[in-house]
Amino acid sequence: MDASFLNIHFDHGRFYGNPIDILHRSAPVALLAIGMTVVIATGGIDLSVGAVMAIAGAVCANLLVATDASLFTVLAIGIASGVLCGLINGGLVSYMGIQPIIATLLLMVTGRGIAQLLNDGQIVTFQHAGFSFLGSGTLLGIPVSIWLVLAVFSISQLLLRRTALGLFVEAVGCNASASRYLGINDRTVKLMAYMLTGFCAALAGMISAADIQGSDANNVGLWLELDAILAVVLGGAALSGGRFSIPLSLLGVLIIQTLNTTIMVSGMPSKLNLLIKAIAVVLVLLLQSDTFRKQISGLAGRWRHS
Repeated sequence: MDASFLNIHFDHGRFYGNPIDILHRSAPVALLAIGMTVVIATGGIDLSVGAVMAIAGAVCANLLVATDASLFTVLAIGIASGVLCGLINGGLVSYMGIQPIIATLLLMVTGRGIAQLLNDGQIVTFQHAGFSFLGSGTLLGIPVSIWLVLAVFSISQLLLRRTALGLFVEAVGCNASASRYLGINDRTVKLMAYMLTGFCAALAGMISAADIQGSDANNVGLWLELDAILAVVLGGAALSGGRFSIPLSLLGVLIIQTLNTTIMVSGMPSKLNLLIKAIAVVLVLLLQSDTFRKQISGLAGRWRHS
């Protein structure tokens, strides 16, 4: 890799360079990964985050175009749409007993259809300096999207590591039945986890819409749920629930986005992204498998004694 890849320079009141671009472009996935980490820690999964991004973006874009609503109202309704989606997912999983992959798959499909209906099958564009600031604005020379990720990360980390909430999440993920005997309401914990994911997905969708000054319901957030899950897996979280680390999940996001940017600037086919991500997922899952580790240990032991 050329050393210039890491160069950062300051011009016209903001920082430029590949590292800044990586952080900015990874902001939506970073937000998704924060919520996904908590959901996976409870033993669930959320495949609908990309569709929720599309819904939130469509809601905000249509409000900006068709109404005179204030910026605060638009932001509040956009966030509320994501939290509502999380509430639906959480209700289906924790209170209706539907498997997480099935419950969220339903919203993954219908959610994007809802966004397309809101946009009437079109790409809705808008001109609003205040809202666009979320996606293209800067604060102290650093993109606002990065500050938003830092804010959500800091609050999430504070709540999950400085209060009992994180222990509740891990307890529910390790053994939901046992957690009930400890007085933990596992249904409420799961519901809150999905609502957090909905909030993060809505904010990610609003950043994406603000960045392009429009809502493209067909493409915004498309397959980003897979990147978020991969980031969580790369961060070492157990897909069976329990163990989790938001900082390591964000490190996984940076690895993924660095890979994407490296492939793009090197002129390599973008299709390699999918292949490399697939290989990474398989390797990490194998390393997490107790059976695989025992087989490797057995082979290593036989090799040493041969």
